[in-house]
Amino acid sequence: MFAHEFMRNAFLAGTFVALACGLVGYFVVLRAQVFAGDALSHVAFTGALAAAAAGIDPRIGLFAITIVVAVGMGAAGDRARADDTVIGSFFAWILGLGALFLSIFITSSSSSGNGTAAVRVLFGSILGLSASEARLAALLAALAAVAVVAMARPLLFSSVDVEVAEARGVRVRAIGLAFLGVLGLVAAEATQAVGALLLLGLLSAPGGAAHRLTANPYAGLALSASFALVAMWGGLVLSYLVPSLPPSSMIVMLAVAIYVVATAAGVRKARNPKLESVS
Repeated sequence: MFAHEFMRNAFLAGTFVALACGLVGYFVVLRAQVFAGDALSHVAFTGALAAAAAGIDPRIGLFAITIVVAVGMGAAGDRARADDTVIGSFFAWILGLGALFLSIFITSSSSSGNGTAAVRVLFGSILGLSASEARLAALLAALAAVAVVAMARPLLFSSVDVEVAEARGVRVRAIGLAFLGVLGLVAAEATQAVGALLLLGLLSAPGGAAHRLTANPYAGLALSASFALVAMWGGLVLSYLVPSLPPSSMIVMLAVAIYVVATAAGVRKARNPKLESVS
């Protein structure tokens, strides 16, 4: 399997993307911001289409617009924690823009009218990454993972009890904005692996499964990252063994299966972590 360059590229990029998704996803579930992750997956689609319609590299629009919109949602919310109304408004706005850019992209001469790039963004193309694209994806995902680990302690504190965190001097708004910026980066990055339509599964399912199994935040982070890795590696292997199976579908299918197994085990999160453990 590793004799093929496309599989080596897929595993290189997929490993770091999965780690980033697992770490960010744990906090997405903890902060009840799964809807934000769903919205950002569509922002990634719109950003890539906007860049493609303009005749530039879709990755530029994908990363730039996703990160900007993610931070914008945080800025519009209380303590950088956008509620469903804010996220829903951004969601509807970005979907409208996506439909507009899709129409422009399909009919423009630069797209050749085939819509291939649009399909690639929607469903991902991890097996189509070149060596340079895989290295860039791995680097950006590694930076996102390091950022999450670096802010984990204050982010955890502000996620569990924002009032007490503020009283202890935690810069809740700055932490919230930084987290949404990282979430935007990870959403844009993971879109290349599983696509905009399936991104939410890889982002939320491993984190949700970890919350089902342990109330310890650091054990939960490790579990969430491990589950995402298992889903990514398993999905790639399945897709290689059965070429008719799309890798993005297999990755998300395994992530959701892990969540179902964790739920069926009957081990639920009993209580929030004690404030003393993070203060």
